[in-house]
Amino acid sequence: MPRVLLINGSPTAVSRSAALLAHVKQIFRAAGIDISEVSILDFPAEDLIQARYGSAAFAPFIEAVAASAGIVVSTPVYKGSFSGGLKALLDILPQDALLNKVILPLATAGTLSHLLTIDYALKPVLSVLGARDIGQGVFAVDGQFEKTDRGYDITSELVERLDRNLDYLISRILR
Repeated sequence: MPRVLLINGSPTAVSRSAALLAHVKQIFRAAGIDISEVSILDFPAEDLIQARYGSAAFAPFIEAVAASAGIVVSTPVYKGSFSGGLKALLDILPQDALLNKVILPLATAGTLSHLLTIDYALKPVLSVLGARDIGQGVFAVDGQFEKTDRGYDITSELVERLDRNLDYLISRILR
């Protein structure tokens, strides 16, 4: 059974980025795809900020990346780029860690003015790590989420766009 790794780059536990990954998880489970998850919150901040590549805290993450056929990266956008915590986590990976992986980038932001963050900030970093099969990605703005007691719900329009991209990812990893 193929495995997909979900990476949450949000520095908060309840976030729009996490809401996207919750939907992704439902779709993958329905498709019979094994899922593992990681968040930047799972790691000691000192290890991330000080780039302690040899920290034992990162070993399970590096192994999960290696064992995955696909990776979904979800991040909030701050000041025109993806989260610094996510960048620090990606920096821990070996140079070709994403070679032969199917990647789907997801980004959330307050406004459409950050629309190109996936293409001009996140995809180049993923490419440097060896990714060659990177999906179009899904960019979502705050208005496509509804705050609830348990987090965020996503609008039907966003679900539709997300599902189209997930169909692509699933077709690529199941081939």
